[in-house]
Amino acid sequence: MKQLLHFARELHVFAGKILYLNVIGMVIVSLLEGAGILLLLPLISISGVISISNSSNPISKLAGIVQHMPVAWSLAILLAAYLLLITCQTLLQQNLNHRNLRILMGFTNHIRMETYRSLLQANWAFFMSKRKSDLINALTEELSRVVRGTNLLLQFITAVIFTGIQIGIAFWLSPSITLFVIVAGTILAYFSRRWIKKSRMVGTESTEIAQSYLGGISDHFNGVKDIKSNSLEASRIAWLRDWCKRIEAEQLKMNAIRNHSQTFYKITSTFLIASLIFVSIQLFKAQPSQLVLIILIFSRLWPRFTGIQSNLEQIASCIPAFQSILLLQEESAGAMEYNEKELVKQSTPMPVHQGISCQNVYFRYNKQELAYQLENIQVHIPANQTTAIVGRSGAGKSTLIDIVMGLLQPDQGQVCIDGVPLTRENLLAFRRSISYVPQDPFLFNGTIRENLLMIKPQATEEELWEALEFSISAEFVRRLPQGMDTLIGDRGVRLSGGERQRLVLARAILRKTSILVLDEASSALDTENEAKILAALDQLKGKMTIIVIAHRLSTIRNADQVIVVDRGVVVQNGKFGQLATEKKSLLNHLLEQQVIVMPHG
Repeated sequence: MKQLLHFARELHVFAGKILYLNVIGMVIVSLLEGAGILLLLPLISISGVISISNSSNPISKLAGIVQHMPVAWSLAILLAAYLLLITCQTLLQQNLNHRNLRILMGFTNHIRMETYRSLLQANWAFFMSKRKSDLINALTEELSRVVRGTNLLLQFITAVIFTGIQIGIAFWLSPSITLFVIVAGTILAYFSRRWIKKSRMVGTESTEIAQSYLGGISDHFNGVKDIKSNSLEASRIAWLRDWCKRIEAEQLKMNAIRNHSQTFYKITSTFLIASLIFVSIQLFKAQPSQLVLIILIFSRLWPRFTGIQSNLEQIASCIPAFQSILLLQEESAGAMEYNEKELVKQSTPMPVHQGISCQNVYFRYNKQELAYQLENIQVHIPANQTTAIVGRSGAGKSTLIDIVMGLLQPDQGQVCIDGVPLTRENLLAFRRSISYVPQDPFLFNGTIRENLLMIKPQATEEELWEALEFSISAEFVRRLPQGMDTLIGDRGVRLSGGERQRLVLARAILRKTSILVLDEASSALDTENEAKILAALDQLKGKMTIIVIAHRLSTIRNADQVIVVDRGVVVQNGKFGQLATEKKSLLNHLLEQQVIVMPHG
């Protein structure tokens, strides 16, 4: 429940005075409806069905006034008053509904933005510990349940206000009968608690089922080529069939809870109404007019009571979603890498004049384990030179790059830029000076132009084509049906692997930073295009700091420095030609596994 209270406070802070104005409006609507009910009794009195002129209840005064008028006049006045009350109530209710919707949508966007912002500000280690589909589920399915829960909360507040005022009117008419109903209703609410508890348990199950569905579907479409190629359709269909059975069972369980609670509530409510009539006549000796009015009020209240019970059950089923969103916000806040003030403050790229150094760096992903993924890393990456990092798969090359870029923080040691430690105060400024080209190139579902402009929105047409020329992409882009305005599909699926990699390289070059990090950026290129890319990169030597992770050793033969990593330790460091000729060295061994053209001299 504390999660619900947390978001209720958030709603209070977000809506402010508007929320209180709406509450006042709800009170007025409830009073108008109550007044409308009270006017029915004089109308009944005029008809002659019940006489209330001698009754002791407060409505008798109004009835006494209208009874001294001609019937036509009194009837017209009462009906006009009744129509005016209902019209005002309806118009005000319509306005309140619209204002409540604005509050709800504004609050929803507020929560969505807060959650998304906190995620973007979290560090890379946070994302490595999370499943992508769970984060997507939180921002879609769980957020929609939070919206539904918030809406139910507003409905609950409305119902409670209305019920409270109607009970107040009933108490004004007959305190003893009203107290009897309140006691009976309290007992009924006590026995209804179990349905709320069961709804919350099913709500937790709903969260788990939604996560498993989105996770499975994401895996399916991420790996659809493998599924088709390896004839795995049957296993995926079987998975979805099992999931369908789970969601069906969960929905049936929730429906059974609601049906049982509503059946219990309706039967009990009917019994209470019958008891109310009996007690009113036999024990409290209620006057006919008084009894009619009280029964009328409570007959209108019983559906509200049922609605409150239903709201509580549905709110309980949404509580796990509130918990999920709140937990995600807390975890991402705990992993915050920077805040918005720092984002603005560090807007200027940090220049690198001397180089980047790793000083006695130790790192492990699981802090509970004794073994380190990187141990005692002592390397210097000179500015405006090309440094290659090589080694076997799993040696720690990518981890080292992530630490150099500030994506991961070392357990021991530090990364220094021109001798200045890389900290939160200068992290964003340093990262603004980096262009990164991953091994698995990522492109957005849009046009080539949109994918380029996202990195530099103000880029001119000339700058775009210059970047495409540099990355050997201009020729194939010109051959496309719409050129740079061609849609390339999800993750650039309409392009070949080499074309995607070249476009990502073009995007990195367009940014015009001082550091270029290439993580196997030529792995999907053919020999001819690889040679062209390497020639283009050679033109950048002396102008940019280039860091290359390479498995294909032919790509690093012209590097100024080669760092060889094995099992998390730097085992060699020097010029390519020098290290390649060292017998029994790891680089020499790796070269023997590949056919490589050695440079002359």
